Amino acid sequence: MKSVVVLGGYGNFGRRIVDALARERDTRVFVSGRDVQQATAVAQEIGGSAEPLRLDAYAADFTAELRKVGATIVVHTAGPFQGQEYAVPRACVAAKAHYLDLADGRGFVCGIRALDEEAKLNDALVVSGASSVPALSSAVVDALGAQFSSIESIDHGITSGARPPGKATMDGVLAYAGKPFKQWRDGQWQQVCGWQDLTRRLYPTPIQGRWIANCDVPDLDLFPERYRLVHTVQFRAGVGPASSMIGLWFASWLVRVGLLTSLQSWVPALHRTASTLAPFGSKRSAMHVTVRGIDLNGEPAVRNWFLLADQDHGPFIPCFPAIALARKLVRDEISARGAMPCMGLLTVDDILSVGDGLDLRVVVG
Repeated sequence: MKSVVVLGGYGNFGRRIVDALARERDTRVFVSGRDVQQATAVAQEIGGSAEPLRLDAYAADFTAELRKVGATIVVHTAGPFQGQEYAVPRACVAAKAHYLDLADGRGFVCGIRALDEEAKLNDALVVSGASSVPALSSAVVDALGAQFSSIESIDHGITSGARPPGKATMDGVLAYAGKPFKQWRDGQWQQVCGWQDLTRRLYPTPIQGRWIANCDVPDLDLFPERYRLVHTVQFRAGVGPASSMIGLWFASWLVRVGLLTSLQSWVPALHRTASTLAPFGSKRSAMHVTVRGIDLNGEPAVRNWFLLADQDHGPFIPCFPAIALARKLVRDEISARGAMPCMGLLTVDDILSVGDGLDLRVVVG
């Protein structure tokens, strides 16, 4: 019997992961968090092997509590991960439990390798970024890269529909609005600012054009290291309503010029507004990956990959890699140990098969 503990199991991402894993054979899935009433409600709603568990990931007895329930795998969904330390994954390793998270914080995901030795000594797999980036994005680049003798540039990004993410996710992505970070461009590190360089991106029908802007994600560090000859790595993101994107771009300038220190204090109000307006906006979202380079015949080449989602099914996608990896661990289908960002562990098919039955479509060209 395997035991999976989902931290933040009653949150937006957590409940989707619980729902997907609660039907695995010989597996107990704990909906965990500090609010046992919410955990109980979600466990009862989902059924299957879902069970509520009151658990504080930052309490002194966290490791002991994991041992008490025989935790085999811990899935950490309680962001934002920007600025978090590694107390939670260290406690999981001490409990000899595998650890997965959905982090998109650049420093958090890239720094997870610091736990590599501890994880190997405890026969644990510690994986950060089991989400859209870098798990799915790198799996796509790996697949497209097989058609190239060398990759010169990677341009990728995500545009969401009108439905907002959870408050923690919004807090994380707005934390760097108007603030500088490094991006690999033309073979050197260059400074850009969050939610600036507003660009119009064309997607396949029915999405068409969307505005996207600079986002700070782990891929910006990981891809120049993984694809060593690449000259440029860019990631941009956006939301469906053009007015929201232009408003965010304008607000990022207020931070950049010093009129605001951050947009994080605005997150509660922005989330309420976006949630109120969501029913009147687009239910379509998309992800794109464009790879340029030299193909196997020595000719310049461009390959595009798009993932299109309708009916508000896009917000399910960030959970897919964590679900796919947890299933592999539950079924003893993966032997890797140590601490690493989520790259090279899953294929595109592994990840997207989690979404069977949802309104998702891949376009490659």
